[in-house]
Amino acid sequence: MTTTWTMTRRAALRTAVAATALPLVHIRTAGAAGKLTLGLWDHWVPAGNGAMKKIIEAWAEANKVEVGVDFITSVGNKNLLTIAAEAQSKTGHDVEAFPAWEVHNNLQNLEPVDDVVNGLIKQYGPLNPVCEYLTKINGHWMAVPSSSGTQYKPSCARISVFKAAGADVQAWFPAKAEHSPSADEWTWEKLLELAPAAQKAGMPFALGLGQTTDSVDFAGALFRAYGAQLVNEKGEITVKTDTVRQALEYAVKLTRFLPPDVYSYDDASNNRALISGKAGLIFNPPSAWAVAKRDNPSVAADCWTFPTPAGPKGRFVPHLPYNWGIWSFAKNKSAAKDLLTHLAQREQVEALSTAVSGYDIPPFPSMANFKVWEQVEPPLGTVYNYPIRPFHNATPSIAALPAPPDIAVQIYNRATMTTMIAKAAQGGLSIEQVLAWAQDELEGFMR
Repeated sequence: MTTTWTMTRRAALRTAVAATALPLVHIRTAGAAGKLTLGLWDHWVPAGNGAMKKIIEAWAEANKVEVGVDFITSVGNKNLLTIAAEAQSKTGHDVEAFPAWEVHNNLQNLEPVDDVVNGLIKQYGPLNPVCEYLTKINGHWMAVPSSSGTQYKPSCARISVFKAAGADVQAWFPAKAEHSPSADEWTWEKLLELAPAAQKAGMPFALGLGQTTDSVDFAGALFRAYGAQLVNEKGEITVKTDTVRQALEYAVKLTRFLPPDVYSYDDASNNRALISGKAGLIFNPPSAWAVAKRDNPSVAADCWTFPTPAGPKGRFVPHLPYNWGIWSFAKNKSAAKDLLTHLAQREQVEALSTAVSGYDIPPFPSMANFKVWEQVEPPLGTVYNYPIRPFHNATPSIAALPAPPDIAVQIYNRATMTTMIAKAAQGGLSIEQVLAWAQDELEGFMR
């Protein structure tokens, strides 16, 4: 989970020393014209690092630049610790991979990249709106949206479980570039209708209500589908509204049919439930399906990925992007901008996404037609609908949007929405008591 905290100078120095022990790939070229260092995310899919290294190596050779790359794991928040240490000490890599909110958290230490991003927009059209929300700050692009590590968290359902309950997910969202009228059946109310049968069959929907990102993103998509804003785009608290009440009332009904331990879920819990064959539905990128393909092939062959349900205000798919930022204290900003421009080209983005079986989502909607999503199996077409496509009538979303990011990041990191649901469903509080608690929390975020 992306977390905000303060770090002492001593802790930052300890972390900076620890970072020197991270896996380092040196890409050396004869007669190098300069040096460049990058701290990139250590991809969950091992092939991702190799594909990234190959692309950077070719660029380094062509441009006579000596490049050093650290692939830094997000396990134990080591990537965030490294970012915090370098921001504190004003030394480290030239380029860092910044998850979601970390661009805002490190704004004062980042180099604007308007020239890079505006050039890419001219080539490929508008960016995903969540990317713009997280990286365009005070009129300036403060990071380059990346494909590596960027993910959606749509529905991943067991085909057989839904069919037994009378729903055909492959008919709703076939592996074709067309809108199926039956897709409109996939609503939050339909999910609630199917949940009792799945629970009775011993295949409940593993939708977490814990404190980590998968849970927060699930709740965020639900709230937005009902138009439930805790804080609006003006920064005004709007928690005591009928739309928030409606979203909470729905969530309380749904929890009766979810596994009893969803309140303690972490980001691996839903994956384990699907892979072990004990869940009928999760919201997740294709990583859970990919592990099932290796460890439990019969489960993988029964999985289908498609957008999240629609609500009264639309269909919102959870989105968590990564971004590449250049430190203001970087030693080779020119080479950094050139490399990031190269990495963001369609050819490179497609190569990286293909290497990780389609896990990586491009920041430009115009790139949502890579062949990898058509070709991955089993079953053939299983992740065709993983990226948002025009005929899905869906919007990418991050929990707490449209609140101003400095408030939204606190709502997200404190898991305010899932906590509200837990208090109403498990904590014995009435809806009005939960709203009063949330009002106090939100006022605290603004002090």
